[in-house]
Amino acid sequence: MYRIRNSNLKEEIMQVSRLIVVIFLVGLLSSGCTTTSGSKTGAATSDAMEATPAATKANYEAAMAAAKEAQKKADSVGGEWRDVAKFLSQAELAAESGDYAKAIKLANKAKFQCEAGYKQA
Repeated sequence: MYRIRNSNLKEEIMQVSRLIVVIFLVGLLSSGCTTTSGSKTGAATSDAMEATPAATKANYEAAMAAAKEAQKKADSVGGEWRDVAKFLSQAELAAESGDYAKAIKLANKAKFQCEAGYKQA
């Protein structure tokens, strides 16, 4: 068996081996924290919020009607969330100013919250 007689050399080898172990553990931990395949995160993601249709008055009216229908459904079980009315009024204001893209986005956001509130209640 080989013996190291120089005590400084022993210390250096121990330091290098500790460093290798630390680097290995950091690599192992960091690879375990990564996500794959573009998974969705966050509670507020929904197909209705992601897929915004063309910004036309007709699409805004359809989105608003769907949001108001969802609002009635959520309200029927006491599940309407706090910001729904605010989003709907902001959507109406945006549509009046001609910003149908923003209006549709807000109406879809209100619809999503209503659906979530209905499920929650």
